[in-house]
Amino acid sequence: MKLDPFYLIVDCAAWIERLAPLGVRLVQLRIKAMDEAGLRAEIRKAKALCAEHQCQLIVNDHWQLAIEEGCDFIHLGQEDLQTADLSAIRAAGMRLGLSTHNHAELETAIAAKPDYIALGPVYPTILKKMKWVPQGLERIGEWKRRVAPIPLVAIGGLNPDRLDNVFAAGADSAAVVTDITLNADPEARTREWIAKTERWR
Repeated sequence: MKLDPFYLIVDCAAWIERLAPLGVRLVQLRIKAMDEAGLRAEIRKAKALCAEHQCQLIVNDHWQLAIEEGCDFIHLGQEDLQTADLSAIRAAGMRLGLSTHNHAELETAIAAKPDYIALGPVYPTILKKMKWVPQGLERIGEWKRRVAPIPLVAIGGLNPDRLDNVFAAGADSAAVVTDITLNADPEARTREWIAKTERWR
């Protein structure tokens, strides 16, 4: 499987409505705190928007709702992986991405046979308080050697200026949250990311 090299992560369907028309081809909907009805509505709207703009939707964490809403790709963190029903996810024909932050988590992820593995944070990140130190570029290369041919997603502190080194180190896709969503001009920044990742597309 080949992932688009530009992996956008957003916390509501409104971001997808705003940015997918610019040419985003891969987006994760990551909503942490919302009631089930609200989550279902957001997933449903995100799915429709992604279908309209030929964009691959990945739903974070909420695998039961994603199955019920007919989504085809889920991303799980390590804690969610412990409680998720992988057989149900596979039976629904869903693809699976998994987060990793250390060697133990990498072993757990590989054993689950996911469709991609994410490593982070590569650089310091302001998105959330992390108990892990920045992984650095060498760790990307180490992970790639371990997981190939499974695609490797780099995440954490990424911006357009860092992408050449991230891809050169072995990443197949670069995930971004705050560099776009907190930018003064998210549309312009999205176009910059799309242009910068074009050579790896």
